Amino acid sequence: MANVIVTSTKARAQTPPLNVGQIAWQRMRDYQPQLISLFAGLATWEILGRLLDFPFLPPITAVLAASWELIASGVILGNLAVSLVSLTVGYSLAAALGMLIGALMGRYRKVEYLLDIYVNALLAAPTLIFVPILFAFFGVSRLSQVAVVFLYSFFVIIANTMTGIRTVDSSLLEMGRSFGANERQLYWKIMLPGALPLMMAGLRIGMGRAVKGMINGEMFIALIGLGALIKTYGGRFDAAKVLGVLIVVVAVAVVTTGLVQAVDRRVTRWSD
Repeated sequence: MANVIVTSTKARAQTPPLNVGQIAWQRMRDYQPQLISLFAGLATWEILGRLLDFPFLPPITAVLAASWELIASGVILGNLAVSLVSLTVGYSLAAALGMLIGALMGRYRKVEYLLDIYVNALLAAPTLIFVPILFAFFGVSRLSQVAVVFLYSFFVIIANTMTGIRTVDSSLLEMGRSFGANERQLYWKIMLPGALPLMMAGLRIGMGRAVKGMINGEMFIALIGLGALIKTYGGRFDAAKVLGVLIVVVAVAVVTTGLVQAVDRRVTRWSD
């Protein structure tokens, strides 16, 4: 038995490490179904765009050409920088305040009774209806755009954080109390780790909603930004450039959501 263990250990030790090309190939194989689906969708778009010849459905090649033209001219990058500032500030405020208020509502019944009706009402209401109100208060300013992003993601983060705190196993809390843990220790050692999966789910959903709020806010109350570009080219009935900007917006949503997912995998790896 010892000889078998020693032999297997030597075999593993003699196995050469994978180089960068092999690692990249393995990762490409992992994403092979997604890549096949993506290319199939793009090919279908190209074929339908050329066969149907609808003005509002240009081929994907025309859309990519328009997108590259906007990037090369600097139009996309300048407006993208403006949009990302609003997105970052609005989402950061929503995440910080949303997790704080959600944790308080999940832990203390009195706080929930005080705020729950407002959170549920504002979560159910279409956030777009607040855009004219924000415009009346702040005008065409960066503050209006930040406020729209904030409202789009704030309440869903509160709801998920509150649910995460509420669903922590009560037996773990009783065990912590039996070992003499105080309220602060119960929160940081038991409740917060137990609620992290749902809290991170709320942050992921909130990021997607924040990108949507960024675009909607800029379409209504901004003169610059990706949303303003969509409104401008839409008014000119330039479908290729509208879809070109939309591709950039989708890329922003994928990248930002991917960043939140990367944080999620790191802080909740124990749940696997």
